[in-house]
Amino acid sequence: MLYPRMNDKRSVISLDGVWRFCLDDGTHQGDIDEDFIAHNAEIISVPASYNDQKDEPRYREHCGWAYYERRFTIPRFLVGQRLVLRFDAVTHFARVFIDGRLVKEHKGGFLPFEVELDGIVEAGDDFLLQVAVDNRVSHSTLPVGNEEGTAFFGSDNAGVPSVEAAKVWRTKRNLPNFDFFNYAGINRSVRLYSTPKDHIRDIVLVPSIDGEDGIVDYCVETVGDGDVSIDILSREGDVVAHADGRTGRIVIAHARLWNPYPDDPYLYTARVTFAEDRYDERFGIRTVKVDGHRFLINGKPFFFKGFGKHEDSAIHGRGFDLAYDVRDMSLIRWLNANSFRTSHYPYAEEIYDLADEQGVVIIDETPAVGIGAGLSTDPYATFDIRSHHEDVIRDLIARDKNHPSVVMWSMANEPDSEHFPESARDYWTSLYRYTHSLDPQDRPVTFVCCQNNYERDLATREMDVVCINRYYGWYNLSGDMDAACHAWNIELDFWQGIDKPLIVTEYGADTLPGHHLTVPEMFSEEFQVMYYERTNAELDRRDFVVGEHPWNFADFNTIQGVYRADGNRKGLLTRDRKPKMAAHYFRRRWGGIPNFGYKE
Repeated sequence: MLYPRMNDKRSVISLDGVWRFCLDDGTHQGDIDEDFIAHNAEIISVPASYNDQKDEPRYREHCGWAYYERRFTIPRFLVGQRLVLRFDAVTHFARVFIDGRLVKEHKGGFLPFEVELDGIVEAGDDFLLQVAVDNRVSHSTLPVGNEEGTAFFGSDNAGVPSVEAAKVWRTKRNLPNFDFFNYAGINRSVRLYSTPKDHIRDIVLVPSIDGEDGIVDYCVETVGDGDVSIDILSREGDVVAHADGRTGRIVIAHARLWNPYPDDPYLYTARVTFAEDRYDERFGIRTVKVDGHRFLINGKPFFFKGFGKHEDSAIHGRGFDLAYDVRDMSLIRWLNANSFRTSHYPYAEEIYDLADEQGVVIIDETPAVGIGAGLSTDPYATFDIRSHHEDVIRDLIARDKNHPSVVMWSMANEPDSEHFPESARDYWTSLYRYTHSLDPQDRPVTFVCCQNNYERDLATREMDVVCINRYYGWYNLSGDMDAACHAWNIELDFWQGIDKPLIVTEYGADTLPGHHLTVPEMFSEEFQVMYYERTNAELDRRDFVVGEHPWNFADFNTIQGVYRADGNRKGLLTRDRKPKMAAHYFRRRWGGIPNFGYKE
């Protein structure tokens, strides 16, 4: 799916701004009731989560449907053009109505979907756009909700006086099986864009390297009649290569490579022309490969320095905020980091563009977080999740396939891969093959393993890269770093025998900013630094450990519960991006670790 870009052939009109909005009272269940909306509607900002825009518990704690609407007039100068309504993300289930007519339903809260308007409205028309949004999570959604009545890292229903009372309690609350707040609504931009009737539908670019030359195998998908041509432009705007036809191979002599920061992330532009349409797609010449226990970018062993992140900020919630994204990219470079994981869902497309420009490597993750965690039944045999999971992976790769910053696909975060090991192995290895089959660049594929009995886990070891979340010294062996380091080495001995690249995709300690102690103990800034110093000393001794991603980049919001005080406090930065002592520690550490050749 191509990102909406404006040029002399295409237009893009933003529908962001103030919309009318109301929460369902539990009686309409996603159906539009004009009188109900008219009587209850307030104003709301789009894009943004709705939860924190009003200072009322019913917004913050809402579980169920909500309704957005606004009127819009399509400019008459677009007569004769193809018109498309695009939603970048609506969380988690959306029903789109135009003048009361249902025109689209979409499941999944973190990837774009479109409505072709031909036959629905035309240029010059004024219409009422309404969107019904359902934020409920369950065993059939991604991310997963817990239907048994216990929220992940929250409070269970101990002390509820009766089974009937417990049922009422569950129906009024989302119980996420994940440790971040279930922000919902129209979280990303809404746009109307136009193309010629005969248009470019998609572009696939597959780079490789042959000596000093760059190779680009390409495929252009079109609708209608016309000829395809493609020019490759340098960063300076010069044409450096040309080809004709819908598919082919282009050679870029003496190509400049896309390399991670602080090296030069050089970008070319593929300018594709078809009939009356044109589209510019930026890309980089770079290769990605796993070789033994090394992760290679452009044929050189790469070391991941970075973190898990979240799209999370005050007031906006999970809503798109370009200023925060620009600031975060600046802080990533300040920290001397070179990578992050889109934990635990695909991010807004704009941050991938920023990462392409600034040389930040991305592990691109689906929203499949929490599958089977804490359940006594086999989730892979019990719940209907596979089809939706495949849809999400397909749409993720279709969206992000041309980004040079994306070097690996993560199919999920912390599923149960231990208690039903054979079922888990069958599910994840088959999905692994499916993911590989979809990616034109055939990047490495993984999923991220939770803290478990790694000897029983048969699935994690089958991935291209072993990605593990481990909290020795925090959730396990809490505060005892001598015992934690001993446990780390026992597990690392096991993974050394597997002989695959390993990235520690989460490790960390909750830390209250400004809480200082002379003797490092849990929740102090001194303990957080000591925790990382001790853990990293063990990781540094293992040449198969090819990356360290402390959890988390910044503090973030979570469901309320006895394990969280004002959210998750494991950030190297506060939620408003002020550095803790650990941020300065990693800035010094990563400043001394090169991107390539570390541990060689």
